[in-house]
Amino acid sequence: MRANSLREKLNQDKPTLSTHIHSVWPTQIEALGHTGLYDYVEFVAAYAPSDLHDLDNLCRAGELHNLGMMIKVDQNHQAYLAQRGIGSGFDSVLFTNLASPEDVEECIRIATPDTLEDNGLYGAETRRNSYMGYIATAEYVQSVRDIVVAIMIEQKKAVDSLEDILSVPGIDMVQWGPADYSMSSGRVGERNHPEVIAARNKVFKMAIDKGIAARVEIESIDEAREYLDMG
Repeated sequence: MRANSLREKLNQDKPTLSTHIHSVWPTQIEALGHTGLYDYVEFVAAYAPSDLHDLDNLCRAGELHNLGMMIKVDQNHQAYLAQRGIGSGFDSVLFTNLASPEDVEECIRIATPDTLEDNGLYGAETRRNSYMGYIATAEYVQSVRDIVVAIMIEQKKAVDSLEDILSVPGIDMVQWGPADYSMSSGRVGERNHPEVIAARNKVFKMAIDKGIAARVEIESIDEAREYLDMG
């Protein structure tokens, strides 16, 4: 089975670079692959319309250029969307709108194999990630274990419970969501308000302290220095 390149780089504590897309046009993935700049591509399925064929085709295009693929899923029907994404070949899932440790635990179980040791919810499914006789083999189970679980911290409730949330085993990456946080904290539209920035810094610093990769979204390379200085 294909190796999970994002998992390998996280295990080696290496930085990774990604971009995200709304389009389901596979050629866009190929164009990104030809640049040689990116480690993986995020498809924001939480926002963009798509069908199950699109998920398969996006992953096929990524595989042509050894690009990892992440799917961002809406909280509504997240189990179905995440598991069908994994089955299509996405090797990481970004979960959204989490508010409690219990929410995080559920997301991790969605992307974890249904074995006695793992106690997850992803079973023996004949999809793209398990064709050619791999289904329910030790290699198949390990490939599901290798799925990278990323979470959005974007609700005030989540920041209020941050210590407990980031103590849940199985979180691989954390991303900050300023737009939702500003809405849920009474600072609608004030993504750069000092209170919002302070909450962001709290999230990233605690994630780093706990050994969880902090996933930073920037619009220009000039913005990277602040986060590099943060660690």
